[in-house]
Amino acid sequence: MTKIQTALDRLNGILPLFENQQKMSESGIKLHRAAMRGFVDNGVIPDRQRMLEMTSGDENILKELEESDVVVFDENGEPTGVYPFTMDIREHRVTVNGYTVHAMCALDALSIHSMYQLPVEINSVCAVTGEAIQVIQENGRLTNVEANNVYVGINWDAASSCCSCADSLCTEMLFLKNRVVAEEWLSEDNNGREIFTLDEAVSFGSRFFMPLVEAA
Repeated sequence: MTKIQTALDRLNGILPLFENQQKMSESGIKLHRAAMRGFVDNGVIPDRQRMLEMTSGDENILKELEESDVVVFDENGEPTGVYPFTMDIREHRVTVNGYTVHAMCALDALSIHSMYQLPVEINSVCAVTGEAIQVIQENGRLTNVEANNVYVGINWDAASSCCSCADSLCTEMLFLKNRVVAEEWLSEDNNGREIFTLDEAVSFGSRFFMPLVEAA
């Protein structure tokens, strides 16, 4: 089994987004896809009132999204995120379709270009050095050469059953400046951590998120 397939199986075991989506009603799936698309078309997730308007006032469909863990809601019932996007201010800023939005993690940020086939500019920081990292994706490829040195690290042990993946594992899916920094970060916990080249991370993220929108 390839490295990417193994990682994909592992992430799907922790956060089975596609499996959860496919268990929802047709209306639930439609609303889920609209919530994701909202970040691309409007720079924000549709708020609760807008979601209700889209479902003819059916609260059960919103409840379905929350219980399926495909959309994150706050304590007031307002949607705050839908993988790979979040309304929270995180270090992964993604410019797409004229909007600057935030991704939940580094892997999520790298997946948006594949999902919507739109040019994407990612601005983030190395989790170890704090140095700026920029990744530009267009026409299915990386267009800034310096990004080829960047790695993505995942601390699998950060996954928690006590809170959502958005607030646990996602906070430990991060950018690393280069191979040297990535290998040093990995050496601190070879069992719980894993590193990926940028090309590997793009492939991994695309295979995880593309099924969510392919029939949209």
